[in-house]
Amino acid sequence: MAKPNLALVGATGAVGTVMIGIINSRPNIWGEIRLIASPRSAGKKILVHGEERTVVALSPEAFDGIDIAMFDVPDEVSEVWAPIAAERGAVAVDNSGAFRMNDQVPLVVPEVNPEQAKNRPLGIISNPNCTTLTMMAAMGALHSKWNLKELVVSSYQAVSGAGAAGIDELSREIEALGKTAPNSGLATDDVRTALGAAGNDLSESPWAHPIALNVIPFAGSLKAGGHTSEELKVRDESRKILGIADLKVAASCVRVPVQVAHSLTVHATFANPLTPDEVRAVLEAQPTIKVVDDPANHKYPTPNMVVGQDPTFVGRIRQSLDFTNSIELFVVGDNLRKGAALNTYEIAELVAREF
Repeated sequence: MAKPNLALVGATGAVGTVMIGIINSRPNIWGEIRLIASPRSAGKKILVHGEERTVVALSPEAFDGIDIAMFDVPDEVSEVWAPIAAERGAVAVDNSGAFRMNDQVPLVVPEVNPEQAKNRPLGIISNPNCTTLTMMAAMGALHSKWNLKELVVSSYQAVSGAGAAGIDELSREIEALGKTAPNSGLATDDVRTALGAAGNDLSESPWAHPIALNVIPFAGSLKAGGHTSEELKVRDESRKILGIADLKVAASCVRVPVQVAHSLTVHATFANPLTPDEVRAVLEAQPTIKVVDDPANHKYPTPNMVVGQDPTFVGRIRQSLDFTNSIELFVVGDNLRKGAALNTYEIAELVAREF
């Protein structure tokens, strides 16, 4: 059986760079691996599985002979080029938000709904938002056992979720504050003063407020009813991935001064009774979940713990105090790996089994 040919679109971007590392760390199941990027990045050399490969410019011809094309690019690029890749015979696996809620495009998490990868009438498969993905392996496993009914989620999202601009802004603000004599109870106005003194007036920031020494209870863009786009993604994508059209979801998304790794507090209610010990047993049996749950000895997941790692980390597993059939969890995942590149690649591996 011939090995399928793989393309990576956005090979030189932030997520694309993580993807290269993932490709290099896993078995080489591919025939050709073709790296594609914008014309300004064409000609760059990147080492993949011990072979130096030259980045080619994005064009229709770049997809000729390609069986699976992974897209790690902005929505507007995927909107144009994923259908072109599909028209030229490739299965497009898209990491952007362009097609996630399209009824003709499956939204796939291989641990939860791998069968949906074959249901792709447009030749496109979507990768979920990194916030939703952080909890999906855990929720999928628990739903299959106890029948999930309701979710109340608060996310604590790393600045890398806003791209390179978010990472750069936090770094700039930390540097500016480091040049200011520390004082107790540094207020927002003090942070702004320090930033201004360092020549940073937030004009380049993705946020209207300082992120250093702060949290911002707003992630994404404002939508109807006072919800943000990130909060609606948590609801809509959870329903689609889990196949629960009437799943009740309440979400609050918060940006925190962490470089990488999203954290979520999850209050989950099920149709059937469950205990923390039963939940631990189910989660510990999942190959892509690592349970770290010994709070008496201060052992629980934190962003610093999970950066650069593939699994979803789960801890603080406990029964809800006043709610029937409900459990509380704290879930953390590297938003640049499982939240983006890794799940996309795992979908590609899933499709590769068809060849």
